[in-house]
Amino acid sequence: MREKRRLKRKQLIYYLNVFDRNSGERVGQLVNITTEGLMLTSEAPVKTNTVFQLRLVLPEEIKGREQITFDARSMWCTKSVNPEFYDIGFQLVNISQEAAQIIESLIFGFSFQS
Repeated sequence: MREKRRLKRKQLIYYLNVFDRNSGERVGQLVNITTEGLMLTSEAPVKTNTVFQLRLVLPEEIKGREQITFDARSMWCTKSVNPEFYDIGFQLVNISQEAAQIIESLIFGFSFQS
């Protein structure tokens, strides 16, 4: 699935926490992101091809928001380089225009520029 990515993911200078909107539990930490997808590192694996309702806590207020919510489909889940963790790839699903703009601002303001 990774070869289907159209946009280069950007690694942020912060590890941001991502939570399940329903349970409130932390799903993982954001490793990289685009307006189409993201990768998390997590202590627990997730079932692939499952849509999750997620909440991302921002490093600071962006466009008046301290967090954004979105749905994302788990596309793959593999053991991380550190065997105590899992890397999980998500495709964003039905993301709002506001959330996409905030992600763009997040990428521009808080990513390693290459």
